[in-house]
Amino acid sequence: MADERATELAETLAEVARSLQAEEGVQATLTRICELAVQTIDGCDHAGVSLIQGRTISTPAASDETPVAVDAIQYEANEGPCLMSIREHDTVLADDLATEERWPRFAQRAVDETGVRSMLSFRLFVQEGTMGALNLYSRKTEAFDEEAVTVGSVFAAHAAVALSHAQREAELRTGMATRDVIGQAKGILMVRQGIGEDEAFELLRRASQRLNVKLRDIAEQMTKQVQGN
Repeated sequence: MADERATELAETLAEVARSLQAEEGVQATLTRICELAVQTIDGCDHAGVSLIQGRTISTPAASDETPVAVDAIQYEANEGPCLMSIREHDTVLADDLATEERWPRFAQRAVDETGVRSMLSFRLFVQEGTMGALNLYSRKTEAFDEEAVTVGSVFAAHAAVALSHAQREAELRTGMATRDVIGQAKGILMVRQGIGEDEAFELLRRASQRLNVKLRDIAEQMTKQVQGN
């Protein structure tokens, strides 16, 4: 039976990896991570992803409204399983928030306001560093056993790789779009003012600095004005 269970889990996690890699876009990947976490990990009633964005942490995706509500309490209290997982680079398990003493400003509020009793948080990371955390929630106490922790750890690793890939793809697409619009703006200046490519770029750069507006935005405004004429 143990061998059969191990095989079943391996097949399930392999399918998870394939499903996540098939998603296009960061938001679609995040949403799919939350959906699959609830379907895959025993004891999980709700799932959410917390992401580090600059100096702030937010919850851009969740299986439903419960993770968003719980995380809002964590961020306000500046403590909780998710934040501990990110800060201490560790997996954090809370069997019963009603009796939890590690996060006095968070735990009882989470129980009273959301009904969540158990939480399990995994750091999402790749070689480049920590991206955030995958957070699992249950309305039952002691909902996550040893197998859930093991499966969740592998799931989180797949999720981190898929998310990293989606973010890189998004950055590439943004970079290509930026180069295209700046190229169009340079072409407009070259034709209108009879100048070379380097001079056109320098004009755009100076306008960006003078107006304190991103170079891409200056270029977009110029191309829109030409297209509107």
